[in-house]
Amino acid sequence: MKCAKGDAKAAKVERGTVMIAAGGTGGHIFPGIALAQSLQSLADVEIVFAGTHRGIERDVVPKHRFAIEYFDVDPIVGGGVGRVVNGAASAARATVDAIARLRKIAPRIVISIGGYAAGPVSLAASMLGIPVVLVEPNSIAGLANRLIGHFAKRAFVAWPETGTIFSAARVRVVGVPLRSDFVRSPYVPSARKRVLVMGGSQGAGALNERLPQAIRRLLDGGIEVEVVHQAGRGAEEAVSLAYARERISSVTVVPFLEDVAGEIARADVVVARAGAVTVAEIAAIGRASILVPFPKAAADHQAKNAMALSALGASVCVRQEAADASRLTMELRRLLTDDALVASMARAAAEHGAPDAALRVAREVLEIAQIEAIPWADRETRQAIAKQAARLRTDLN
Repeated sequence: MKCAKGDAKAAKVERGTVMIAAGGTGGHIFPGIALAQSLQSLADVEIVFAGTHRGIERDVVPKHRFAIEYFDVDPIVGGGVGRVVNGAASAARATVDAIARLRKIAPRIVISIGGYAAGPVSLAASMLGIPVVLVEPNSIAGLANRLIGHFAKRAFVAWPETGTIFSAARVRVVGVPLRSDFVRSPYVPSARKRVLVMGGSQGAGALNERLPQAIRRLLDGGIEVEVVHQAGRGAEEAVSLAYARERISSVTVVPFLEDVAGEIARADVVVARAGAVTVAEIAAIGRASILVPFPKAAADHQAKNAMALSALGASVCVRQEAADASRLTMELRRLLTDDALVASMARAAAEHGAPDAALRVAREVLEIAQIEAIPWADRETRQAIAKQAARLRTDLN
């Protein structure tokens, strides 16, 4: 039987592949996941991640049903001359390995978001003539992206000041790629104030220890408040006991949040760490926040993230050493008793928010890679596809 002419033509169409080099922390991998979902809502593309066995990508990427290539790369910074030498040697070996794998996978483009594998994979891509773009979620660019910036065709950044280290012609200030459920939500003060505490997927010991005391003092001062406290895996029992010792019943303690966007939207004030994704999520929805940066973050980037949002009038930045129960009580009382101030901060956050960052980056990535977008994929349809895909992945888990 002969194939119809249309069938023969369709058989020649090749599915484009996009490689996303991201890993180590949630600040790298979750924007990568959001970008992957947006790319697949816009075009028929295969997504392959590049990472290491060291970071959370080993769990997160397979959970979302994306393929991943693991590379053996050691850290370079933070351990003296010996670490620099060993890290550079492992990066060189990983680059050779990446050249071989990229020839086999043949991606149309490589997106560097950060992590140990990002440098070798992006360098290998450049050597093979594969276009490279970078996404920098933090206010301070990581080592890999600073190096990759010399040959990347685009530098997608979240903060204008970050873009100053790259060629101005290649910089796009777009925000941090987030999932499609992070959309702006106008702030309406709650009758009974609601505080959301987020320490990231791993929780935050300082917030876990100090918030129960701070909330007790608020209640003793006549401020009625409900709390949702994300404690991190393995810490929920201890945090629940801490609230019980303070005789606080209006609290829900969970190891992680299933609906981060919904919880942020329901909050009057968010108390959180200042990772790039957390800051972007708060801003995308538009809520006032008290940010307590993780003091050991690389290059102190969390403090820079928090100060950048604070400079906009959208947040209060409190260093961990200063964030004792008394200071947290004072800041929470100041915000929870001033609806006008909280509303102003929420508006300032929303003005910086970029709920459409993932789609904006995805469109330009497809253009650079010369991958054709689905012509009928209007905005509403793309969002529906992305949400259905996310639900399917959750069900499969």
